[in-house]
Amino acid sequence: MSENLDRLAAEGVSVWLDDLSRERLSSGELADLLREQRVVGITSNPTIFAKAIRSGSWYQEQVDDLARRGLRVEEAARMLTAFDVRWACDVLRPVYEAGDGVDGRVSLEVDPRVAHDTAATIAEARALWWLVDRPNLFVKIPATRPGLEAVSTALAEGISINVTLIFSLHRYDQVLQAFLDGMTRAGAAGRDLTSIASVASFFVSRVDAEIDSRLDRIGTTEALTLRGRAAIANARLAYRHFELAAASKEWQALAAAGMRPQRPLWASTGVKDPSYADTRYVDELVAPRVVNTMPEQTLRAVADHGRIRGDTVHGTYAASRQLLDDLEAVGVSYDDVVRVLEDEGISKFTASGHELFEQLDTELHAKAPAA
Repeated sequence: MSENLDRLAAEGVSVWLDDLSRERLSSGELADLLREQRVVGITSNPTIFAKAIRSGSWYQEQVDDLARRGLRVEEAARMLTAFDVRWACDVLRPVYEAGDGVDGRVSLEVDPRVAHDTAATIAEARALWWLVDRPNLFVKIPATRPGLEAVSTALAEGISINVTLIFSLHRYDQVLQAFLDGMTRAGAAGRDLTSIASVASFFVSRVDAEIDSRLDRIGTTEALTLRGRAAIANARLAYRHFELAAASKEWQALAAAGMRPQRPLWASTGVKDPSYADTRYVDELVAPRVVNTMPEQTLRAVADHGRIRGDTVHGTYAASRQLLDDLEAVGVSYDDVVRVLEDEGISKFTASGHELFEQLDTELHAKAPAA
C-alpha cells in the first residue's frame, strides 16, 4: 500500500478509478487495485467501453448472443455496459458495506444523446437503476439545464446520482440546489434518505487547457504568469460553495433526517500539459469529504511520487478568487470559458456515445446470422 494513498485517505479523500473494463474485472485487476492502491470506487463512460470492446475478445461471446437475438444497438449497449457495471458493483460491495455506503460506488452514464431531454433522461435513469439492480450504483446525469430537473426527480425516486460535466461555479450552485430539491422531495415521499447518495463531478484539467490556450494567444508577461493556475483555483472555490451549501438551514434539516452530503468529485484529473507535475490535480485539491477519480496512470503517479501534504484547499479562497479576477483583467472571460467548456463537454459526451454505438453496431453486424 502506498504511503501517499494512505495520506490521501487519512485527509478524507476517496480515491476512485476512472476506467472500467471487463478485462479488469475478469483478470482480478480491479480487486487488486482495491486491495493495494486504496481504490474505493470506479467510474465509466462510453468511450472506455468502446475501446474495451474494440481492443479485446472479452465481449465476443456476449456480442454473439446479442446479435443472434437481433437486439438494436442501443439495447445491446445497455446490456453490455450494465453487465460490467453490475459485476463491478459486486466487486466493490464489501467496500460499500464496510463504509456504510459512503464509497464502493460504480458510475454508469445515461444515453448521451438524451442530454437535452429531461423526460428521456429520467426514463433512462430509471431503466439503468432497474437493470443494474445494485444499491452501490451511481447513474451519471450531465449537468445540463434539462439534466438538473432529471437529477432532482431521480433522487426523489431513490436513485443515487453522479452529476457530471460541471465546469462553472454558477452551474455547480444549480447542481447543489437540484440535489437539495430532490432530497426534499424524497423525504416528503417518506423515503429513507440514508439509502440515497450523490456526488457532483467538477471537471478540472479541461479548465486549464482552455484558459492556457487563451493566455498563450494573449502572450503578455502578465497573461503567461497565470498559466496553469485557473483549474485548481476554480475547483477550490467550488469546494467553498459546497461548504456554504452544507451550512444552510435546508441542508442541515435534511442532514438531521438522515441525508448524506453530495460530495464534490474532482474529475478530469489527468494532466494534459506535460510541463506540469503529473500529480498536481490531486496534490493541490486535498480536502475532507471529496472524491478524486483518476486515470490509472495518475493513480500510479500519485502512489509513486505524489506530494500529499495535508489539506491544500482551506485557506486558499481569497487567492483563488483573486486569480479569477486577474484572468478577467488580462482579457480571459470566465463566463465565456465555462460556456465553451460546457458546450464542448456535451458535444464530447454525445460523441462518446456515438463511438460506442458505432463500434458495437459493427460488431453486431459482423456476428449477425445470415438471412
